[in-house]
Formats: sequence, C-alpha cells, structure tokens
Amino acid sequence: METTHSLPFDSFLHRMRNPASLDLVRSIKSFIVSFSFYAANPENDGKKIQDFFLTMEAAIRDHPLWEDSSDAEIDNALEGLEKYVMTKLHSRTFASSAEDVKMDQQISDKICLLQTFLRPEHLDIPPVLQNESSWLLAEKELKRINAFRAPREKLLCIMNCCRVINNLLLNASISEDRVLGGADDFLPVLIYVMIKANPPQLHSNLKFIQLYRRQCKLISEAAYFFTNLVSAKSFIVDLNAKSLSIEEIEYEESMQAARLVDKVPQVTLPTLDKVSTFGNLTDPGPSTVMHKRKTNITGGSNYPYMEAEAGELTVGDVEKLLSLYKDVVTKYNTLCSTVRHLSISKTVSPASEGANDLLTERDETQKDTSCEGD
Repeated sequence: METTHSLPFDSFLHRMRNPASLDLVRSIKSFIVSFSFYAANPENDGKKIQDFFLTMEAAIRDHPLWEDSSDAEIDNALEGLEKYVMTKLHSRTFASSAEDVKMDQQISDKICLLQTFLRPEHLDIPPVLQNESSWLLAEKELKRINAFRAPREKLLCIMNCCRVINNLLLNASISEDRVLGGADDFLPVLIYVMIKANPPQLHSNLKFIQLYRRQCKLISEAAYFFTNLVSAKSFIVDLNAKSLSIEEIEYEESMQAARLVDKVPQVTLPTLDKVSTFGNLTDPGPSTVMHKRKTNITGGSNYPYMEAEAGELTVGDVEKLLSLYKDVVTKYNTLCSTVRHLSISKTVSPASEGANDLLTERDETQKDTSCEGD
C-alpha cells in the first residue's frame, strides 16, 4: 500500500531556504495573496492553479538550484509546491460554494439511510466475493480522505482503498478458481464500501482532487481508481429501487423506516463538570414548583419537567430527572429496535515576505504527512 511521506515536501522547503530561491518564493507568495482578491469560483480557480503549476514547473526546471537535477527531483519539487500552495489555499478552495456544501450533506444523509438495510446481495455482489470483515480496511482508508488538505494525500487514500478491494477480489478469484469480471466485480464492491464508510464531504473531496491535483498525475492507475470512485458517488446520488436487487415496496419501506429512526430526537445530559458545580449545595428536596405540576396517575403528565425553566430546578429534582431520563431512553431504544426490525426482517441476513514564510509555516503544512496503510 502506497504511503505519503514528507520527503518531497522536506526537499522543497530545503531548497526554498536557499537565498538563491528568493525569486521563486516571491512568485509563490504573490500568487497565494492575489488569490484572495477574487470571489470563489471552483472551475476558474482550478484553471488558475493548474496554470500556475505549469508556470512554476518551467521556472524550477530553468532555475540554478535545480541545475542537473533528475526528473524525479523536479517532480519532488513540484509535489512539494502543490502541497504548500493547496494547504495555504485549502480554506479558500475546499467546499467553497454553497452548492458543494449542500451536495455533501445530501449524499451523507442518503448514505446514512442506506446503511440501515443495504446488503452486498442488493448490489449483486456474488457470495464468493463477499468479505465484509476484510473490507473494513478499505473503509478505513476511504474515511481518512478528509483528514488531509493536499490533493495528493487525498488521492492516495482513494488509491489505497481501491487497492485493498482489488487485492481481495483477486485473492477470492484465485481461491475460487473464478475469472474476475473487471469493473463489473470491482465497482459494486466499491459502492458498498463507500456506503459503509460514508466518508465526510465526499463530493467536495472528489471535486478538490479533480480541480487541484496536477493534471499530469491523474493518469493510468490513479485515473482509473479515481474515475471509479466518481462513478460510485454518482450511482449513490441517483440510487433508487431499480438500481438494486430489491422490490420497490421493500426499498421504500426500508428508506421510510430509516427516516423515522433518524428523526427520533437524541437525549443529552449535562457533562460531569457541569454537574459537579452543584456538589457544595445543600439538597433542599424536590422543588415546590415541580411538585405542584406533578399530577396523579389517572389524569396527569408523566413528565412534569416539560414546562420547567432552568431556574426552577433544584438538586432535589436530580433523582426524578434521572428516572425520567432512563424512561425516555428505554422507550427510544425500544422504538429504534422496532422500526429497524420492520426493514431488517424483510431482508436476508448475511451468513492535509519571503523565504522565512516557508520555514515558519512548515509545521502547519507538515500536518499532512502521511496517508499510510496499516
């Protein structure tokens, strides 16, 4: 599994410390500062940054500091440049439009619903290729995509995820003496892994890579895996009963049951720190106001604190509140279990000024140092 190490970035910073690089440092700083002068426009921003990378590539190749450097050394410098620039511009370029933010939320919400009932067989994944416990590693890699701010690191998370799936499918085909069906076998598993992982801000992460990863790097294997992930996202966005091996009424009922569970309010308690602030108070017993609101079993409310104000509560009310809280949680859990059973019972259970700028900000950009596999 490929890892993202800091060597290209360290090498880039090391060259930028040299006084002879002052012209390059000024160009980089000027570009970053000027970028904030314009309103966010993802497509235009992407073109500006790609053009800047090409301009800087020519400048680096012709620069005395890289005289007699190999293509690999030039590439390392450009990788360091990309990471530095995109880390500095991350807040300006990532999820920069309201539409992207909305799409991220819609995809995440839909995946949350699908997670409650979708099984591998719904995506026509053959039993011999099903390996959910091993797919967890692929899910873990995909979940990490939002932990990095540089396009390269994000892309490597995708590639690591896809390589895990590819290797598992290959091993399964060998052990079962089965010929792999290429994308026909790979894509359904990737879709299932994506649904199980529900990586945060999926749409924005894919768009960020597409716009800001150096175009010469989105080729061959990287392009293949990235394209498959984009296809998987599109499949989920458009997914309905006809997309799956499931009866339409079962799909609709399962989605509705998932929505009902999602809408049940969560009960929260004060933190221990907040509770401990009452430790030195003398317990005056249950509050008089609350006591007057309590009604008998034949005609009153079982939750007398519903209309209470914070100032009306006393330490004496804690015991009653705890009892009521336990009652609410018990009923909530019972409701969740019942609603889930309605959908699950219908499915088959599976067996990241000048040279000093680049030095002082090194720590910030060094946070995106790895996308390592275990």
